[in-house]
Amino acid sequence: MHMIDISEKEVTKRRAVARGKLHLKKETIKKIKKNEIKKGDPIEIARIAAVNAAKETSRLIPLCHQIPLELVESDFDIREDFIEVKVTVSARAKTGVEMEALAGVSLSLLTLWDMVKYLEKDERGQYPSTRITDVEVLKKEK
Repeated sequence: MHMIDISEKEVTKRRAVARGKLHLKKETIKKIKKNEIKKGDPIEIARIAAVNAAKETSRLIPLCHQIPLELVESDFDIREDFIEVKVTVSARAKTGVEMEALAGVSLSLLTLWDMVKYLEKDERGQYPSTRITDVEVLKKEK
């Protein structure tokens, strides 16, 4: 087991875009839009989480290379019953940044869930309709 040797690869501009969705109750989405979430603004906290996750990817994923990131950008599309998060990451590096974009999306979605979980639980403390879906790389460029 070892990291892949990228020492002979050329440094090039790398860019990746990933996305994912968090399905929530319509009532929860309304509270997010009205800024009525107890912990604060979940979108802004999730935006910070995306940056932190992208920057820490090599610490979170074994054998993943450290990459000096130049951009981590997140966009949120709030719909009636879900929020879609897109994270764009770019760097000049010897290897791609798709894991960083996926980590950003994943932690952003988990952060959103954490911020609104008290609204999503049923009477037994379960999450019957809350789910994360469609986590994927939309685009990878070099």
